[in-house]
Amino acid sequence: MDILKTKADMQAWSARKKKQGKTISFVPTMGYLHKGHVSLLDIGKPLGDELVLSIFVNPTQFGPNEDLDAYPSNIQNDLNLAQQAGVTAVFLPDKTEMYGPGYQTHVSLDLLPQYLCGRSRPVHFGGVATVVTKLFNIVMPDVAVFGKKDFQQLAIIRQMVKDLDFNIKIIGGEIIREKDGLAMSSRNAYLTPAQRASAVCLSQAIQLLKQKVAQGVRSVPDLAREAKALILSFDQTRVDYIELCDPKTLEPVETVQAETLVAMAVQVGKSRLIDNAVIKTA
Repeated sequence: MDILKTKADMQAWSARKKKQGKTISFVPTMGYLHKGHVSLLDIGKPLGDELVLSIFVNPTQFGPNEDLDAYPSNIQNDLNLAQQAGVTAVFLPDKTEMYGPGYQTHVSLDLLPQYLCGRSRPVHFGGVATVVTKLFNIVMPDVAVFGKKDFQQLAIIRQMVKDLDFNIKIIGGEIIREKDGLAMSSRNAYLTPAQRASAVCLSQAIQLLKQKVAQGVRSVPDLAREAKALILSFDQTRVDYIELCDPKTLEPVETVQAETLVAMAVQVGKSRLIDNAVIKTA
C-alpha cells in the first residue's frame, strides 16, 4: 500500500496506473475510519483495478464555531483498516498541500445547498464541492464511492459531476448502523455514555415516520411534529431540522409522495448528528 502526501506524487501514481491500462476506484474521507467507511471501501474494491483512499480533514467545509479543531483522528488505525480492506494507495495531504498560499478558487452550486444542512451550515457544501473537485483532479478516479448518510452531499456531488462533465461514476453506499440503529459516524466519538443513549432518537424518529406513513398518514407537518416530539423526549437533544422532501431536488413537500426523503439533523450534547431514509408509499 503506497502512502502519498503530495498532489504531485498522487497524480504521478494515478497517471502511471492509467498508462498501464488500470482503472481507479476512490473513496474520499476525513479519516477516523469506522465500519461505515470500510463498507465504502468494500463497495469500491471490485469496481476498479486500484483502490485509493484519501484522508483529509477539509477546513473549508467547516464554519466558525464548528468542530474543525476537535475533529477526531487516528491515522495509524485508518492505515491499518485501509490495508485490511485492500487499499492500494492512500492520499494523505496536509492543509498547506491542498490550499497553498494565495488560494482563491471555489466551487459552488446554486440550488441543492440551500436546503437541509445548507441552511445552518452556509459554507459547508461550497467547501465540499471545492475539495471533491480538487481530489477528483488529483486522484483521477474512474469510480468514486460516497455514503448515503449525508444524502445531501451525495446529491450535490452527483449534480457537480454532471454539470462539470467529470467522467467519473458516482456510487452511493448504504448507511451502516450500530445494533441499536444509530448511524455510524466519526462524530459519535464525541458522545458521552448518556448522550450515546439519546443518539438513538434519530433512527427511532425515522422508524416512527415509516410506521405512520404505512398507516396512511400523509401530512408532512403532522409527521414532523410527531418526530420532533419523540426526539425532544430524549435528554440533551435539540432539533436543527426535520424535513420531508423530494429526494431529487431536496425541495420540501407538504404531503408524502410515492418516494419521500426524510432527513434530520439533531444536536445531541455538543455533537451534531444527521440521519435520513427514503420512505416509499407503494
